[in-house]
Amino acid sequence: MNRCAWAGSDALYRRYHDTEWGVPLFDDQRLFELLLLEGAQAGLSWITILRKRENYRALFDNFNASCIAAYDSNKIESLLLDPGIVRNRLKVQSAIGNAEQFIRVQSEFGSFAEFIWQFVDGKPVQNAWRNAAELPASTGVSDVMSRELKRRGFKFVGSTICYALMQASGMVNDHTTDCFRHDEVKHAQPAVTTVKGSANLCC
Repeated sequence: MNRCAWAGSDALYRRYHDTEWGVPLFDDQRLFELLLLEGAQAGLSWITILRKRENYRALFDNFNASCIAAYDSNKIESLLLDPGIVRNRLKVQSAIGNAEQFIRVQSEFGSFAEFIWQFVDGKPVQNAWRNAAELPASTGVSDVMSRELKRRGFKFVGSTICYALMQASGMVNDHTTDCFRHDEVKHAQPAVTTVKGSANLCC
């Protein structure tokens, strides 16, 4: 069974590759989770963030944007003391600001998914890269997305981070053609239906 080269031999990484990466994602809360985790990854490897993902979910109210937008200075200091996440003050503070902007986008577009998927006209871009060396770190589309997110006040949304978000959420199919997931993802149904809100209560 051939996989994308980046999946390596780590069981957690392979499971993520085999079940999540590249599947079209239209659920607002999960898109918000990806947005914040991709931002947390800046300067680090994705496997580092993936190993901390459950800690992030527990500490950040399962990525409930309304909860995170209400975090105060005491909550920030508490988060910065926890080794279960990346203890970078700018990244933690950006999560709060991004939650505020995320809610504004939901209000304007009806859902964040409706906003973010417009950059690929609402359907996944089907690429046909033969090997990992061909995969781009960013594209013209991710450049446009980055500029628009920054214009709206989002932080840690450079073009490379935006393209990683596009790859993870299935906006582009970047499984290499020799990977068993390439054709599976190409014909996959969306992982979930678009939802605006969250049923989770803030702690």
